[in-house]
Amino acid sequence: MNVTVDQDTCIGCGACAEICPAVFHLDEETGKSRVIDPDACEYAGCCEAAEENCPVEAITVEGDSGF
Repeated sequence: MNVTVDQDTCIGCGACAEICPAVFHLDEETGKSRVIDPDACEYAGCCEAAEENCPVEAITVEGDSGF
């Protein structure tokens, strides 16, 4: 599964990190979200929820979740 955060679009609201902390983290320097473990999407099962709840649609999840 490929998970990305568009840094130009991200506003750093933190919703993704709250929904899926195994995959997303707010970078202290930039104030924006970044992917810390894209492989965690396979077992955490929350990447799609983070993508759906991003208010500016900065998250893209591609690939089969295996379900």
